[in-house]
Amino acid sequence: MAQPAKGPATAPCSTPPVHTEDAVTSVHPVDEKLHFSRLVPAALQHIAAMYAGVVTPPLIIGQACGLDIAARTRLIAASLLIAGVATILQTIGVKGIVGNRLPFVNAASSAGIAPILAIAETHGKGHQLPAIYGAVMVAGAFCLALGPFFGRLLRFFPPLVTGVVITLIGVTLMPVPVSWAQGGDKTTADFGALRHLALAGFTLAVILLIQRFGKGFVKQVALLFGLLIGTLAAMPFGMADFSGLKSAPFAALPAPFAFGAPEFQPAAILSLCIVMLVLMTESSAGMLALGEICDRRADARTITRGLRTDGIATLLGPVFGGFPTSAFAQNVGVVSLTRVRSRYVVAVAGGSLLVLGAFPVLGAVVSLVPMPVLGGAGIVLFGSIAVSGIRTLSEAGLDDSSNIVLVAVALGAGIIPLAAPTFYADFPAWAQTVLGSGISAGALVAVLLNLFFHHLGTRRGPAQPAPALKSS
Repeated sequence: MAQPAKGPATAPCSTPPVHTEDAVTSVHPVDEKLHFSRLVPAALQHIAAMYAGVVTPPLIIGQACGLDIAARTRLIAASLLIAGVATILQTIGVKGIVGNRLPFVNAASSAGIAPILAIAETHGKGHQLPAIYGAVMVAGAFCLALGPFFGRLLRFFPPLVTGVVITLIGVTLMPVPVSWAQGGDKTTADFGALRHLALAGFTLAVILLIQRFGKGFVKQVALLFGLLIGTLAAMPFGMADFSGLKSAPFAALPAPFAFGAPEFQPAAILSLCIVMLVLMTESSAGMLALGEICDRRADARTITRGLRTDGIATLLGPVFGGFPTSAFAQNVGVVSLTRVRSRYVVAVAGGSLLVLGAFPVLGAVVSLVPMPVLGGAGIVLFGSIAVSGIRTLSEAGLDDSSNIVLVAVALGAGIIPLAAPTFYADFPAWAQTVLGSGISAGALVAVLLNLFFHHLGTRRGPAQPAPALKSS
């Protein structure tokens, strides 16, 4: 008789623990809100991984357009600010409308640098940035329009095509750090002087030593340490100019159209729309990879919302001085390495970038890094982009003779502007803008040859689009 009485007494005691356990396990790691002690260090890792990449495009483009230190500082601040807004929008988002709600970083992509430099070279002073920003805005609108349908088009951008483009990005950008290593300004008498080359070599050696002997976090931020140590080494020789730091405002928000109203040039627009296709492919690939890492697969709707965020950031970014925005692959690597999958960690990193962008004095610190120091670090940075492309190509079935020919011709077309800068001198201006960029030329050839070898005259079964999407 005593046993039945115990049943009701024990049931209420056992029920709450089960309910609590279910509540804990129901929170997906992507939606987990970490304690402050874990949240901040994890966010700092993402900032360290992305920071050099965020400030690189404005540094290079600003230098190419002949901007002074104050103007380059404003470009850097704008790039940080827009990266912060885009990353927060991507991670937090508006459910069902915008943002993939994954630990995904968005910022100005290095892939747009080469075609932007080509635009700058074909426009006079005072019209360079307006022409660039007009083309970027149209590319953003192009991304917004194409985003909902892009999943169906990904089969035209397999690893064979994207690998060629990413490789060309690294290869065509290599003259930039080489010029930096020589001093940056070809008009000066000491351009190519031994002291510039020695400082660039020292910076490169520091990065290599940290990569070889550094551990954990130190190894991850080898590039930043190289920039810091290289700048400190330049100071005793008077090679670090700190005058711009005094003139930079401590806190200020970027002014709309500070570099002039956008100009819409058809050739520049075509060039950056091609680049935007590549960036959309990279973003889609990043979302697919991150979905697998986080055990939350990215479906077509997730990719559409993510690309919509790219489009909004790219369309509105030029208002304040931004450039084409896309995914940062290095931060996908951070998630994979640390296994910290919370999107709120990346949202905090985005908020930190937002704060950095609101304080131009911090951007001024970066812009004061001597050109030879940037050159030594740039060799590693742009060389690693080329390696990423080679790695992608290694998965693209190069044992097939058609694929070998495709890659060979596309790479050749992309290297022509690098090997012979005057090759297209007699072409119309619009053709010079498109073909004068190795990335645009190589991408066009790769896409057309992919259509010729693998799509025209071939029969595709109904199940093929999904594997193509996954392989990207």
